[in-house]
Amino acid sequence: MNLAIAEQQVGLTIISDEAIEQMKQHLEITDEEIEEASKEEAIVRHDVMAHVHVFGKVCPAASGIIHLGATSCYVTDNADLIFLRDAYDVIIPKLVNVIDRLSKFAIQYKDLPVLGWTHFQPAQLTTVGKRATLWIQELLWDLRNMERARNDIGLRGVKGTTGTQGSFLALFHGDHDKVELLDETVVKLLGFEHVYPVTGQTYSRKIDIDVLSPLASLGATAHKFATDIRLLANLKEIEEPFEKSQIGSSAMAYKRNPMRCERVCSLSRHMGGLLSDAIQTASVQWFERTLDDSAIRRISLPSAFLTADILLSTLLNITSGLVVYPKVIERRINSELPFMATENIIMAMVEKGGSRQDCHEEIRVLSHQASDVVKQQGGDNDLIERVKNTPYFKPIWNELDSLLDPSTFVGRAPQQTEKFINNDVKKALEPFKHFINDESVSLNV
Repeated sequence: MNLAIAEQQVGLTIISDEAIEQMKQHLEITDEEIEEASKEEAIVRHDVMAHVHVFGKVCPAASGIIHLGATSCYVTDNADLIFLRDAYDVIIPKLVNVIDRLSKFAIQYKDLPVLGWTHFQPAQLTTVGKRATLWIQELLWDLRNMERARNDIGLRGVKGTTGTQGSFLALFHGDHDKVELLDETVVKLLGFEHVYPVTGQTYSRKIDIDVLSPLASLGATAHKFATDIRLLANLKEIEEPFEKSQIGSSAMAYKRNPMRCERVCSLSRHMGGLLSDAIQTASVQWFERTLDDSAIRRISLPSAFLTADILLSTLLNITSGLVVYPKVIERRINSELPFMATENIIMAMVEKGGSRQDCHEEIRVLSHQASDVVKQQGGDNDLIERVKNTPYFKPIWNELDSLLDPSTFVGRAPQQTEKFINNDVKKALEPFKHFINDESVSLNV
């Protein structure tokens, strides 16, 4: 319809007002028309022409000018680009709310010390909130990439069978200005800011790579986040929401499996793999086009966005109800902190007049003894008790509790978290604040 309207506006007199009005009245296709188009397609083996025939029957005044000068890709490619743009408009608000809810979690736990892990081995302390900022930062990059990809989507426009606009040049009797105006008019009628300046019969399938890349990247972010939660669930430090009547295992009644995070990981791998479809398809398009792109795109493009949608819905559920167990976190810190405090103990002894080298040797011997208790005997870390029972360290016995305060081992984690959320996150979400809501998310996802 928009093509006919634009053609009329640019000066094609064979298109009547009655034709356009009939098309406006029949834009919503009925079930009966879909069934008739299916029967027609079985005969002509062409989906677009089947619908053109059915549309012409319900719009008799327009039947002779429907699809005038156009090729099938005028319909399918421009429609696909509209779908891709609108699909981003569905999932971007969900991502915004995931970031918002995780940001509130980060602020809530910005001061709670937790054992850090490198190589999944105990490392220096951080805080629960600071760790969450690492997840959020990657989600912010995903938001940036999605918005950039969404705004970069243009229309194929009115380009003809091989992209030369030859048919439209014939319609307007060689008037190049009118053909260019037609292209611009159709784009505006379809609500886009720009049209791709040159195309073959189709828009370049490289566009699909640009569109799916942010989704694949989101999959990597989501997989990493969900994996971290799964590992923390095993450590019993943080868990995803778990319903009162939820069953973790049919055999092991005590199980609390992180099934939502496992689902996120599964979906993320699928979504990331779909990018390969776009890359391979773009690389094998011959000259102005070939048709081996059609079937795979009908699967991979909608699948990518449907997967992103349920992935983000699941992340909304998880980030709305993360459960933190401070006592478990504290116990794990206490099992490792004595080793981390050895440098503080050495410094304190030096301030009391001790020799760094002598103190280092004393604490080294005691550390190995305590490590043996933990690793060989399965006992608790008793390094501090050994320090308290070693006369050499008597000058700092009264300071040991302060030297072991976990909050003194987290560096600027609380300050980093607060600054990041209040500055970087707030600024990034400002254009999307109208999307943010506090609606509860069903656990049944």
